[in-house]
Amino acid sequence: MAFDSNDGVSRLAAALDSRMKQHADKPLCLDFAEIQADGSLLSNTFPIAIPKEDYRVCRQLTLGKTGDAFCDVQTEHSGKAYLPESMRQLQAGDRVLIAWVQDTAVVIDIITRPV
Repeated sequence: MAFDSNDGVSRLAAALDSRMKQHADKPLCLDFAEIQADGSLLSNTFPIAIPKEDYRVCRQLTLGKTGDAFCDVQTEHSGKAYLPESMRQLQAGDRVLIAWVQDTAVVIDIITRPV
């Protein structure tokens, strides 16, 4: 029995086709970008640098510079916790993963090569 002759299957196929076309036409949601010397963001798919004040950054990328003390540790080995290189703030030349939220770029994290 051919699926063409089954009205229910044909309607389901048409609905799926319509939904897939709607989603395929949506713009890219995730992208790679690079932080420029002036702090602007240059994405792989948007050819114009986005000024620093026009994009957002996830909180964990605003903790500070490598070696900064960012909290006091109150245990038997009291002292300060220092920010490791892997948790430092953004700097020029960083490759980053961004998400587009409507028309705003949001930097999610720094992208590194495996070691």
